[in-house]
Amino acid sequence: MTVKKVVVVGAGIVGLSCAWSLQDHGVEVDVLDRAREGAGASSGNAGYLSPAHATPLPSPAVLRYGMRAVFSRRSPVVVPWRGGPGRTRFLLELIRHCTAASWQRSMEIYRVLNQQAIDAFDEQRAGGVEADTTRADVLTGFTDASEARSVLEELIGVVHSGQAADVSLLTGTELRQLEPCVTAEVRSGLLLRGQRYLAPRQYVSSLAKSLRERGGRLTGNTPVVEAGRTAAGVYVRAASGERFDADAVVLANGAWLGALAAAHGVTTPVHAGRGYSFTLPIAEVLRHPIHFPSKRLALAPDGDRVRVTGMMEFGDPDAPPSPRRLESMSSALRPLLSGLDWNRRADDWVGPRPLSSDGLPLVGRAATAGVYVAGGHGMWGMTLGPVTGRLLARQIVTGETPPELKPLDPLRQTRPALVQRIVGS
Repeated sequence: MTVKKVVVVGAGIVGLSCAWSLQDHGVEVDVLDRAREGAGASSGNAGYLSPAHATPLPSPAVLRYGMRAVFSRRSPVVVPWRGGPGRTRFLLELIRHCTAASWQRSMEIYRVLNQQAIDAFDEQRAGGVEADTTRADVLTGFTDASEARSVLEELIGVVHSGQAADVSLLTGTELRQLEPCVTAEVRSGLLLRGQRYLAPRQYVSSLAKSLRERGGRLTGNTPVVEAGRTAAGVYVRAASGERFDADAVVLANGAWLGALAAAHGVTTPVHAGRGYSFTLPIAEVLRHPIHFPSKRLALAPDGDRVRVTGMMEFGDPDAPPSPRRLESMSSALRPLLSGLDWNRRADDWVGPRPLSSDGLPLVGRAATAGVYVAGGHGMWGMTLGPVTGRLLARQIVTGETPPELKPLDPLRQTRPALVQRIVGS
């Protein structure tokens, strides 16, 4: 069947990129969002386009760190004790994948996507997306040697997967020569060359603007409660009762993915790993993106301010922000960076990053004919959004699955007997 019209649920970087790439194939697109473009995890994140950092979340190091962190009141990783069976299942699945063998297999899959990530951004720029990406070397700061070992082990794994990573070790003095605002508390570091960053809110807005200029429709404040199929095609139904019909539907609604995708055979748990951010004026403009892994803080230049992103809070995606988390981030950052004006903190934000239990995105056909999924990118939705959109658009239009998407099959944890019972399988 020729695909002429597609409805995309979710106007974050992934959903908008899917819709934008479908337009390249001459497809008419409608994008629906429960709030507005970028209102989920796509507007307040660090904005790193750093393929060398895009690695699977489940790993032995994360398990070791996480078990210690969960019981610390000051930890940047927060797991509320009350979460119900859904959160318990997600965490148990996540722990099950925290092995070296699982990480290595997943890294091979990430490598293929990472190698195309920057080119997909350049393609959007050439196609009319006006926001820029900024080339930059990324710094990593450590307060002790044990922190450095863990990150170096991961970078070695990235290189062993076949992905390039141009990295140098730095002393604390060398790090401060590159970034004078870093304090003496930071004793060593890494310099990762050839990466990029962007202003996430501006980029998503520019992508939405380009989509509209190319004839696409974007409707906000339209929560979708159902996706289904009839003899004539597929549809989604909004909470208002309004129905949107199409030849295909893409479910790209981030941390809320499971609520719609489960009815279509997708059983891999997706849970919200909520991140927080804010901006601060800084006396001397930050020259590089810089992150502090042990504190789970990622900083990016934002004009005469610095954007601070951090935390991993496993919770309800719709829960209100916790002032305690923002204060925890502030307390962790104060000893590490000088020249910040703490009296003028602004842009406080929380957003739910959609984490899959096995650390891999879910991209491709669901069990219902005409229903597709694009989600579960975790912390790497910004980096991998455009390449995800490009590959999924190709699958929807041609009916053939690109090799890069085969390991990301949304049905990879679904029992075959269940798939056979889904309409249109």
